[in-house]
Amino acid sequence: MTKKIFLFLLCSAMYTIANAQDDSMEEMIDSSNVQAPKKAPIKVFTATRIINGNSVANLDAGVLDFRISHRFGKLSEGSQNFYGLDDATTRVGLDYGITKWLMVGIGHSVLNKEDDGFMKIALLRQRPRMPVSLSYGGEISEQMTPAPTLPAGDKWLLDYRLYYTNQLLIARKFTDWLSLQLMPTIVHYNLVDSAKFSNNTIAIGIGGRIKITKLLSVTGEYYYRLTNATLLYDGLPTYNALSLGFEIESGGHVFQMVLTNSQGLTGRSFIGQTTDNWAKGQLHFGFNISRVFRIIKPKDG
Repeated sequence: MTKKIFLFLLCSAMYTIANAQDDSMEEMIDSSNVQAPKKAPIKVFTATRIINGNSVANLDAGVLDFRISHRFGKLSEGSQNFYGLDDATTRVGLDYGITKWLMVGIGHSVLNKEDDGFMKIALLRQRPRMPVSLSYGGEISEQMTPAPTLPAGDKWLLDYRLYYTNQLLIARKFTDWLSLQLMPTIVHYNLVDSAKFSNNTIAIGIGGRIKITKLLSVTGEYYYRLTNATLLYDGLPTYNALSLGFEIESGGHVFQMVLTNSQGLTGRSFIGQTTDNWAKGQLHFGFNISRVFRIIKPKDG
């Protein structure tokens, strides 16, 4: 069943990408630089996410982004697990632009039955006299997996299921083909072994995009943990997350093929709880599909 769903989504995505021409990503993400190019900020990224994490780009006001992110199991498992195809996880999400500087989103991930919500606030935009774009991103997520067996008298509290991610996104477009972003990050876990680890994982992320053509780009992101580098997750050691992607834009669509050591799709998961290692060949193939719709037309439109 998982394979049939994957093939259906993949074929649907490729068909719509090949045929969509009515809507433009340029008109629905940070669209001010289309309407007033001489005065508008510089568009550092086209998509609102680099791969797993947020970019500084925001949806325009009144624009809805329907997202499907899919990660297969480990390629290293070979034919026994059909090279990861039999062990896949999916996140389905909706993002919405409330204003040009504020967007929000919700999602659900199959892995750990996790619900998440986030907001992103654009604080500064790169301009001729402003060297960088600056945004704040905040996320909260809750795992809905069953409570573990506890000693008599102990209770499994709601707080134990909650995680918080806070980021500053600092980005610059250096040339027409190169954009880079720095992401200082704090992930707060309400429940950890406090005798060994901190509740807060502090990390520095770096991401970027290299445009090959107008519609094709290579993307990448890496998160290096400054604290909790030896944090255990389900008794397993964790590693820094490294992801590479190949991005295709067409109309209101973005399709991205991904190779990563993280199967998780929320901040708490891929930043601090990645249990697979590139050096050991523990990689996951996956894809992201984004379809953008304008729900409310701009006042000047």
